Amino acid sequence: MQYLFTLLLSLSLLSSAFAASADDWRKRSIYQVIIDRYALPKGADLTKCDPAQQAFCGGTWNTLKDNLDYIQDAGFTAVWISPVSQNYEGPRTPYGDPYHGYWIADASQLNSRFGSADDLKALSDELHRRGMYLMVDVVVNNVMGLKTDLSDLSTYMFKDKSQYHPYCPIQWGNTTSEQNCWLGDTNVTLPDVNTQDPSVVSAYTSWIQALVKEFNIDGLRIDAAKHVNIDFWPQFCGAAGVYCIGEVFDADAGQALQYQGPQALDAILNYPMYNALVSAFAIPGAQNMSALTDMVSQIKSKSKDPTLLGNFLEDQDVPRWASISVDPQSMWNAMTFNFMSDGIPIVYYGQEQGFNGNADPYNREPLWPSGYANTSSYQLIQKLNQLRNFMINTTSDWVTTPMQVLNETPQGIVISKGPVITALTNIGSPPANVTLSAKSGIGESVATTDILTCTQYATGSGGTLDFNYNKGGQPVIVVPDSVLVGSGICGHTLVKTSTGSQAGTSDNGAQGHLSTATASIVSAAAGVLLSLWTAVL
Repeated sequence: MQYLFTLLLSLSLLSSAFAASADDWRKRSIYQVIIDRYALPKGADLTKCDPAQQAFCGGTWNTLKDNLDYIQDAGFTAVWISPVSQNYEGPRTPYGDPYHGYWIADASQLNSRFGSADDLKALSDELHRRGMYLMVDVVVNNVMGLKTDLSDLSTYMFKDKSQYHPYCPIQWGNTTSEQNCWLGDTNVTLPDVNTQDPSVVSAYTSWIQALVKEFNIDGLRIDAAKHVNIDFWPQFCGAAGVYCIGEVFDADAGQALQYQGPQALDAILNYPMYNALVSAFAIPGAQNMSALTDMVSQIKSKSKDPTLLGNFLEDQDVPRWASISVDPQSMWNAMTFNFMSDGIPIVYYGQEQGFNGNADPYNREPLWPSGYANTSSYQLIQKLNQLRNFMINTTSDWVTTPMQVLNETPQGIVISKGPVITALTNIGSPPANVTLSAKSGIGESVATTDILTCTQYATGSGGTLDFNYNKGGQPVIVVPDSVLVGSGICGHTLVKTSTGSQAGTSDNGAQGHLSTATASIVSAAAGVLLSLWTAVL
């Protein structure tokens, strides 16, 4: 009996030991949340959160857990949350309170402002029960302080001055300075942790391994990744055993993408593409569509794997799209690119509500005043996620099929990813006498449907598709009707998968970390052993 019990225990441990890989993550779409600003406890005052005050507003891990329907109903299959580590605790700073979670004191302790260890575990468990992944933001480069002399390190994870680089202001453009000098300023200093120190490396790798295991974390977003020596990352992420995506705040593709690959991180947030999207679609703006085409080409040549990069239009460090572009169609076209091109789409909370805060702290608004409304942008995201999830779950290679630029004009771009053809324009909402054409590559006289409006299109000679904007500049995504069978999109019958879930939604289920084959083996073996165990009893 002891032998059977040991085998059963081993199988149960096996089911929790398979971390989410980069390949698992490329099939996800991510909703980014600042915990303090997503949702409040029931009965809280919904009117007292002014982002300009830079103060705590009351969001917790529990309030996120209790309000996940809004995220899942939009079709997202992963949630990225702000840092969970203990932050600075002391007098209010010139820049307010650490409500955002990035002012780290002791990384090895949890931030009690957001809840207990049990609360964070409950959030992780609930996400996995829904078949969703948990991504946690981590800060490794620096801690937070109010002085430059490191006179009191008693409340920090690293308590020896030798575990920090000496104070120096950053000389931008100098890699050594960017990695060894301090972010922040003299009002709120961000002492730079010496990640070349073996004792620091050992402590960080032990910490992240334990954090991922204890809270069943599926992936890490790494703050200020470019400010850490690049050879630190394979050790750190190897210890974590999960997908790592780093913040490399650089518009230059060559500079940014050196941080992707076996010598560094699985992926980076795609700031070069973000800047190209602003240049191509923002109104007013450069309206430079060729900048987007050029960036697609650069990333194809310089990225180790473009399908692992993080595509975004907003985050906590850049202005809200609505603060730089006056036309909602500009966001819808740019956002559609992020979902239908190579990479993992990421939506920052409130983007779907049209929030318009500009620089920090105004781009960190509370979500609850929106009433979590079913806006036009929210509905567009639902459709984008529905198609993307359907293509991922019913094909073996769509998500890894490289996108192609079929045509580019000053007013628009047509791209393909497998049989999905996407036409985007920068003309905005007013009607225009503009037609965008491209050879689709899917053959002549093929019946297709625009999944956003359910409008029918038929390919012409040579597989040509024509998109006319005499009703305004809406994005268009056409898919052959034969491909949409079973999708539930635009009147097509919705087909259930063998596991009972919808074909158009994530099908990884509560097992989360296991591959389908591994899960089946574990389940079957456990069943056999359970039968033997019962017989013995």
